[in-house]
Amino acid sequence: MNILRFTSRFSNIIFVPKNVKYMQIQPYLKRTTVTVASKGIQGAIRDEIPEAGRKWVGRWLYGCSGMVFGAVVLGGLTRLTESGLSMTDWHLFGKRPPVSRDEWEKEFSQYQAFPEYKLKNRDMTLEEFKFIWWMEYGHRQWGRTIGTFFLLPAAYFWHKGWFTRAMKKRVVACGVLIGFQGLLGWYMVKSGLEDRFKDPSDVPRVSQYRLMAHLGSAFVLYSLFLWNALAVTYPPQKIQQVTAQARKFRMLAHMTKGWVFITALSGALVAGLDAGLVYNSFPKFADRWIPSDLLALSPTLRNFTENPTTVQFDHRVMGTVSVCLATALMLWCRRGMKLPPRAYTAATALGAVTWMQVGLGISTLLLYVPVALAAMHQSGSLLTLSCALWLTHELKYVKKIPK
Repeated sequence: MNILRFTSRFSNIIFVPKNVKYMQIQPYLKRTTVTVASKGIQGAIRDEIPEAGRKWVGRWLYGCSGMVFGAVVLGGLTRLTESGLSMTDWHLFGKRPPVSRDEWEKEFSQYQAFPEYKLKNRDMTLEEFKFIWWMEYGHRQWGRTIGTFFLLPAAYFWHKGWFTRAMKKRVVACGVLIGFQGLLGWYMVKSGLEDRFKDPSDVPRVSQYRLMAHLGSAFVLYSLFLWNALAVTYPPQKIQQVTAQARKFRMLAHMTKGWVFITALSGALVAGLDAGLVYNSFPKFADRWIPSDLLALSPTLRNFTENPTTVQFDHRVMGTVSVCLATALMLWCRRGMKLPPRAYTAATALGAVTWMQVGLGISTLLLYVPVALAAMHQSGSLLTLSCALWLTHELKYVKKIPK
C-alpha cells in the first residue's frame, strides 16, 4: 500500500488514496494524525493552525486595516487644515516634540525659511503654527505606530507557526509596503518644500502626482489587510451550482471594485490641485454642462492631471459611473440569481454606501469644501472600496461548479 506521510511541526499528515478504506490504514494512524483524502495540502496546512491562532491573526489583520483607515482619515484632515508642510525635516524614528518656547521658536524659524510661510502665511503667529505642527506630527507618529502594531505581532505569530506559507508572503509584502508608504510620504512632503514657487500668486502645495501615489499605496495596503482578514475569519462560501449569470455578476463586481479604486485616485488629484474650489455648483458647471476651460492647457493631456476644471469634471463623471455600477449590482442580485448567501448583503451594502458617498461629494462641493464634510467624503471612498472588496471576496468561488 502506498501511503505518503508528511510530518509537520504540529502533527503527522497521511495522504491516502480515495479508494483505500479506513480499516486498511488504521494501523498507520496515531492520535496526532490528520487523514487527508480530498482536501489537499492547503487544507491540511490550514488544519494545523489552532483555532485560537486563526482568531488572533484575524483580529490583528482587522486591527491593521483599521489603523490604516485611521491614517487615511488623519492624512485627509492634515491636508484640509493645510498642516502637511509644517514639519520641514524627517527622522526615521521620529523626534521629540518641542517643549520650551525656545524650542518652538526654533521650529517656527525653520518653517519660515520655506515657500509656504513666505508666500502664504507671513502673518501666522506661533500659536497658529503649533496647531498645524501638531497635526502633521500626529499623522507621522500614527504611521510609525502602524509599523509597530504590525511588526511585533507579526514576529510573534510567525514564531508560533500561525502563518501559512501563502500568508507569510503576504505579511512580508505588507511590511515592505508599510516602509515604502513612509518614504513616499516624505517624498510627497518634500515636493512642497522645494524652492519652485517664485511668484507671490503661487500656492505652495505638494505634487498632486506624489499625493495620488501616497494615497493610492495607502488604499492598496488597506485592501491587503482587509482581504486577508476576511480570508482568515470569514472564508468565502461555496454554492452547489454556478450559473453563467453568476459568473457575469462576478466579473461586474470586480470591474466595479477597480473603478472605485481609480475614482478614489482621481479624488487625490482633486485634493492636490484644490479642484473642489472651482465650479461649486451641481449638476452644471456654473451655467454650462461642459465648462469652457475644460481643455485650456496645452498639450491637451496636461489638462487631465494639471487643470483643476478637467480634474473635477473627470472626478464627477467617474463618481457617476461608480454609483451606476454599484446600483446595477445591488438590483441585479435581487433578481433570483443564485449567489453565496453573504454576497447579497455585500452587494446591498455597496450600493447604499456608494449613494452615501455621492451625496457627501455633492454636499462638499456645494458648501465650498468644509473640513468635516471633505474628511467624511474621503473616508467614504475607503468605505466604498471596503464593500467592493467584501463583495468580490464572497464571490471567490463563483467561477466553476465546486467539486
